Amino acid sequence: MDYKIFGCKVNKYYLNKWLNYFSNHENIPNSCIIATCVVTDRAKDKFIKETMIQLAKWKHIYLTWCAVFDEWKKMEEDKFYSIYPQLVEYRDQITLLSEEPDRDDTRETKTHKFKENANIYTKNFIVIQNGCDSHCSFCLTVSKRWSSQSIQADEIIEQIDDFVDVWGKEIVITWVNLAARGCSNTKKPEESQFSDLLQYILDETEIERIRISSLWPEFLDEKFFEVVKNPRFLPHFHFSIQSFSDSVLKAMNRNYDSQRLDYVLTKIRNLDRSDRDQISIWADIIVWFAWETDEDFQQTVEWVKKYKITKLHAFPFSSHDKWESIPAHLFRNQVPFHIKKQRERELISVWNEIREKFIAENKWLPQKVLVEEKKNGKWRGWTGNYIQVELDWERKRGEIVEVVL
Repeated sequence: MDYKIFGCKVNKYYLNKWLNYFSNHENIPNSCIIATCVVTDRAKDKFIKETMIQLAKWKHIYLTWCAVFDEWKKMEEDKFYSIYPQLVEYRDQITLLSEEPDRDDTRETKTHKFKENANIYTKNFIVIQNGCDSHCSFCLTVSKRWSSQSIQADEIIEQIDDFVDVWGKEIVITWVNLAARGCSNTKKPEESQFSDLLQYILDETEIERIRISSLWPEFLDEKFFEVVKNPRFLPHFHFSIQSFSDSVLKAMNRNYDSQRLDYVLTKIRNLDRSDRDQISIWADIIVWFAWETDEDFQQTVEWVKKYKITKLHAFPFSSHDKWESIPAHLFRNQVPFHIKKQRERELISVWNEIREKFIAENKWLPQKVLVEEKKNGKWRGWTGNYIQVELDWERKRGEIVEVVL
């Protein structure tokens, strides 16, 4: 079975489950499972284009994830094809799948034992939470995955232990809104049990490397900054920021302001770790949101420089003109296209300078690299702070080697 994946790390987690399922239950020749994403209109276009390419090869297509969901559940076929009418004539070649093989209407899940030969990633993605109640004005995902749900701590530990027992050395703790784990509602950050879970993973597992996926800043308490001093947590932190402008954050219906961002990022930059100077900070940024003035945009640019953001996921604001829509679609004062392109170029240029300087600062420093894939005859891997490295000698997938950049 072939596969194509779009979207976030949650999709990667559940893709493994489906591939595991099909390998154990059905042998389906000439088929392809496609992980869909609807975070922007561009993302929708990508999965539709890939679906059409695979259909042209007369493959049977399995579609899953956000484009197929409606309030956690698999969408009714008639509704799905009303949203994506270009696929109607191929409905006999398409099967819609739920999020995972063992999900039922009670939202209970069953764990799958980790299998080395069935895992398509060297790292193992561990979903600790799903769903969101925050209703950001730019977000379509909230209507797809619906309200927040936390995974039980013992189930998380079991998944990590299974991975370690087979071969695993690095996990990625992932999300829809992962730091909200334990909250009855993602509008109540004071209820977060995220830091407690991180400490529990340290205490109860032997996993060598722990990477944390995208974090929302309002959920991070003082315990978090203490726990992540432990060197088992890799020196790489990814934040869902979206903007550094208070007026834009308010229009987005985010639950924090620039003062909170300043506090969190300053704490990260000053962590009491021996590798503090090597910490990599990534950020999700939406540029060109409605009402984003030149002053708003320049504040984001300046703060990207201030905190040395080493990688940007810079998303163009998508008003979701196609098919389903979001509240911000109706906002006045949308940013003209020519200004969008100008701001995109400026932000990418600033980020490229920061990234090049960051890589130069890491030259001649010893780094531990997880060997992940072989491409064009060379093994490749990533350092703890997410610098890609090509290795000139034969290695084994999944091993950790020490190199000097």
